Amino acid sequence: MPHIPIAKDSPGIFGLFQFRPETAVPMLELCEVLLRGDNSLSRGERELIAGYVSQGNSSEFCEDGHFTIAAIQMEEGREIVRAVRAVPDEAPISAKMKALLRIAEKVRIGGRTVLDDDVDAARDAGATDVEIHDAVLIAAAFSMFNRYVDGLDAIIPEDPDFHDVVAQRVVAQGYARMAKMISEGASKAGASR
Repeated sequence: MPHIPIAKDSPGIFGLFQFRPETAVPMLELCEVLLRGDNSLSRGERELIAGYVSQGNSSEFCEDGHFTIAAIQMEEGREIVRAVRAVPDEAPISAKMKALLRIAEKVRIGGRTVLDDDVDAARDAGATDVEIHDAVLIAAAFSMFNRYVDGLDAIIPEDPDFHDVVAQRVVAQGYARMAKMISEGASKAGASR
């Protein structure tokens, strides 16, 4: 049961976004930039990092959501996600992605655990400085999102298709569209007070 009053029909972070839309909008805008903006890492690869970090943080809602978004944006996505969830170093992903996941894991544990050797290994595998930067920021941001969702004991969806429906919406419309909808909803609610 959530620690604050959340609508029962708004599981996970969505109920928290409705509770405090003024914080939701910048969080969603950050997701738009990190996970969907122009980048040499595909959208699916960036969502894979978010799902992987969430799995490491045992954040069920975020893990399932971002792995689902990753899977539908990557060729052979469901198989890749299944493999990354099980044994990332044996997953059918590039050496660069494996190195970036290792960095993300270290950031999840604590930023100072990332060593020069980790960054050198990512560069040796072909990662650019922007890709390394973004992997670190995705890992840091999703550790925060995971703690936000779990720290307030957000509702876990009972509908087994929930994440598939949300993932299709994110892929089609993006996080910025959600931010706009939340912002417009908050403005209407404020006007009706």
